[in-house]
Amino acid sequence: MQQFSNQEVAELKSRIDEIHELLAGRGGELSTPSTYRSGGGDVSPQAVLLNQLSLSIQMRRIRRNHFGSAELAGPIWDMMLDLMLAENHDRALSASDLATGAGVPLSSGLRMISTLERLALAQRSIDERDRRRTIVRLTANGIERMASYFGKVGVALQNNQMLAA
Repeated sequence: MQQFSNQEVAELKSRIDEIHELLAGRGGELSTPSTYRSGGGDVSPQAVLLNQLSLSIQMRRIRRNHFGSAELAGPIWDMMLDLMLAENHDRALSASDLATGAGVPLSSGLRMISTLERLALAQRSIDERDRRRTIVRLTANGIERMASYFGKVGVALQNNQMLAA
């Protein structure tokens, strides 16, 4: 299994942030025109902004309701995203990779990883090639919860797009 470098983790976090912005409808060229076209005709920038805000709030509420914990926000959520992406690329992340990707000091990152372990979403193990490193992976429960969360977000996104059309 390959491992991410700190630079790769930072790049992945940046990509995840871009994807989140696109899902929320705030990214790139979508926010530049003065009017927008939809199935029903032109839509004002204010209507688009309200739609984007609504989706962003809905995504946050879905996450809070789905995971049942307000702890999964900010850097801890960034770690969950990094871990899910690593899982899907069959790569391993160290505790220091996760802290770097989340933009927090290692000591804070270790406390956050402990929170993920307490919630049974992640687990630590010793790197077999370098016993000084700690590898962090999502548990089977963590993988399933993340996959079902993104399924719910996908439904919300589709519903939001249908309302905007």
